[in-house]
Amino acid sequence: MNPTRRPRRLRTDGVRPLVSETELSASDLIAPVFVDATTDERVPIESMPGHERVPVEAAVDRVEEVLATGVEAVIVFGIPEAKDERGSRAWAEDGVVQRAVRDVTAETDAYVITDVCLCEYTEHGHCGILEPDADEDPTLTVRNDETLDLLAETAVSHARAGADMVAPSASMDGMVGAIREALDGEGYDDVPIMSYAAKYESAFYGPFRDAADGAPAFGDRRHYQMDPANAREAMREVALDVEEGADVLMVKPALPYLDVVSAIRREHDHPVAAYNVSGEYAMLHAAAEKGWLDLEEVAYESLLSIKRAGADLILTYFAEDVAERL
Repeated sequence: MNPTRRPRRLRTDGVRPLVSETELSASDLIAPVFVDATTDERVPIESMPGHERVPVEAAVDRVEEVLATGVEAVIVFGIPEAKDERGSRAWAEDGVVQRAVRDVTAETDAYVITDVCLCEYTEHGHCGILEPDADEDPTLTVRNDETLDLLAETAVSHARAGADMVAPSASMDGMVGAIREALDGEGYDDVPIMSYAAKYESAFYGPFRDAADGAPAFGDRRHYQMDPANAREAMREVALDVEEGADVLMVKPALPYLDVVSAIRREHDHPVAAYNVSGEYAMLHAAAEKGWLDLEEVAYESLLSIKRAGADLILTYFAEDVAERL
C-alpha cells in the first residue's frame, strides 16, 4: 500500500523555504565585546578562537567591525585596571566599561548593552561582597542584600555613560528590583533591563572566565547560581524578575537548557534571550579543528535551534560569522 501522507512533498527546493517555520536573522544576534583597561593592544583569547580583548581606545573600531557584518547590538564586558574586595571599579565614572560605552555610543549606531556584575572587578572573583572568612569556609558566600546596592550603582553608572540597556548577571535575589528603582530614581526610566533570569552554575563558562579574568579565586558559585538539575526553579526565578520589572528574560547557557527557553516562551510574553556561551562556542571550534564538524554549518544549526526553542534574542560569539552567512 502506498503512503497517503507524504511530508517529503514539502521538502523540495522550490517549496522548502516557503514552509520553513523558523527564520534566523542578523538582527536577532548580540555580539559580546571584551574591553581591557590593562592593555594597549589587542590580545587574542586562546580558548575562544577569533575573539580578542581590545583596549579602550579600540572599542569603537571593534564595534564597527561587528556592525559591518549586519549585527546591530553588542554587550560590553570590562577587564579593569585594578581590583579590590568590593569591586569598586565596576561603578567608577572612569571605569573601563563606562569609558568604552561613552566612546561607542558617541561614534557608532550600535545598540549597546552592558553586563552588570562584580566578578570581573573583585579580587576574589565572586559576584558581590563576601561573608567574613568565606575564603576559609566554602559554606559562606556572597552577602546578597549588601551587594544589591553596588549592582544598582553600577547599572546607573552604565546608564549615565550612555548604555541603551543593562543586563544584571550576578544571580542575587532582588537585583532587578534594586536596579529598576535606582535607574528610575536617577531619571533613567527609559533604560530597559535584560535580566540573566535563569542563570545556571555551569561547566560551559570556562573560556569566558579566561576572557574576562573573572574566575573565582576560591570556591565556586553554586550557592547563588542555579542547579543544572532544576527547571521548575527557573520558572520561579523568571517570575520574580518579571514582578521586579525585567524587560527581557535571559537563559544562560543556551543549548543545554533549551527546555527552559521553551518553557519561558510559553509562560511569559516578554522577549526571551538566550546566551550561547563560550563553552558552546569553544567545543564546536575544537571539533571543527579536528575535522569532525563543519563549523559554519553547526554554528548556524545551533543558533537556529535556540531560535526555534523560543528565543527572540541570542547572545553568541558566532554572531559575526553567522550574520555574514545570513
